[in-house]
Amino acid sequence: MNMEAKIITWATPVFFVLIAVEIIASRIMKRDVYRVDDAINSLSLGVISQVAAVFGRVMTVAIYKFIYDNFSFMTLPADSILVWVFALVAYDFCYYWLHRLGHELTFLWAAHVVHHQSEEYNLSTALRQTSTGVLFGWIFYVPLVLVGVPPAVFAVVALVDLLYQFWIHTQLIDRMGWFDRVFASPSNHRVHHAVNDKYLDKNYGGMLIIWDRMFGTFVDEDASEPVVYGTRSQLKSWNPFWANVEVYVAMAQDFIRTGTWRDKVAVLASRTGWRPVDVRTAWPKPDFDIHRPKFVPAPSRALLMYGVFQFAVLLVAGIHFLQVQKGAALGPLAVYACWLVASLSSLGVVLESRRDGVWYEILRWLVTGAGVMATGSWFMTGPVPTTLASAMIVWSLLSVIWVWLVRPVPRGLTNHFGMRPH
Repeated sequence: MNMEAKIITWATPVFFVLIAVEIIASRIMKRDVYRVDDAINSLSLGVISQVAAVFGRVMTVAIYKFIYDNFSFMTLPADSILVWVFALVAYDFCYYWLHRLGHELTFLWAAHVVHHQSEEYNLSTALRQTSTGVLFGWIFYVPLVLVGVPPAVFAVVALVDLLYQFWIHTQLIDRMGWFDRVFASPSNHRVHHAVNDKYLDKNYGGMLIIWDRMFGTFVDEDASEPVVYGTRSQLKSWNPFWANVEVYVAMAQDFIRTGTWRDKVAVLASRTGWRPVDVRTAWPKPDFDIHRPKFVPAPSRALLMYGVFQFAVLLVAGIHFLQVQKGAALGPLAVYACWLVASLSSLGVVLESRRDGVWYEILRWLVTGAGVMATGSWFMTGPVPTTLASAMIVWSLLSVIWVWLVRPVPRGLTNHFGMRPH
């Protein structure tokens, strides 16, 4: 397991402890900042992003190493404190521009939108990360490699910048005085996640907010205008796979539907929100309404409990994936990754109170149990002891029964727990 995967694995319990602390604090403060289904969706996207990073990292490491070995202007010493400070500040500067253009250009927004789709704002939102950002994000950091920042230094400062941003995703910490004027803070970042006209596309800094002050994208949080979170085009789904491809699909539709090649090219390189006139006329989108209701499918408590337990199992599987990925063959690893994505997506669908989600879950667990029985292993990552294999098969069968008992039912009826859908 590489360094980043190790640190993320070690940090995961800390993340969940802090999320638990935030939940308890929000109850004490009588602040309603969490919904179980929304949090599971955000955390599912975090798991998938780490799974995708295993494959994407192969590409970025190869690119950076090739540039560093062949095109860097100099070689900076990795044992110099000044080099580390320079690398961290320079990384944050590059991040600012990636982040800003990630809002301003559709093909970059398609990746970054994942982080903004939640209509809540809490520490679980921080873990809501894209799985496709690797496609173009690496380009913005090439200048650091060209000036000779060693790959190991680059990897560490990138992780520091990312981990710093975890704590600023909270509504429970108010303004912080001078700190808000220099660093990215909860107040500054709440503004960034807003869909209000006043706040839209502002405060991009990852660690330092001074970039926004320098380049005219800074706005203070205004107590008289509460932040409304989310995106202007609501996702309306708990399916993490759909969350990752939503904007790409919309771009593909506009590309196919528009009648001119000029507009087809423009779709791929346009500013966020732009659509060809012919497409906009034939397939209009509803106007943005800041007072729109949130996406609240309202699954029963029993179904939410099923979701919590099943996500916990998938989280353990995700951590196991990170632990075995280095020594696993590519084929079984890819199948394991697909199973994780499909499983988290199936769970998301069932939490939307969709009855087809129940069938996806039943199919998922029957296939999983059959796979363990047939191979005697867990995705060819090593033999599974008979006792553990038996436990996996029993859990699969119990999960089938469990999801059937708590399945969503038509309004006016009750499920086997006597619970009506909200």
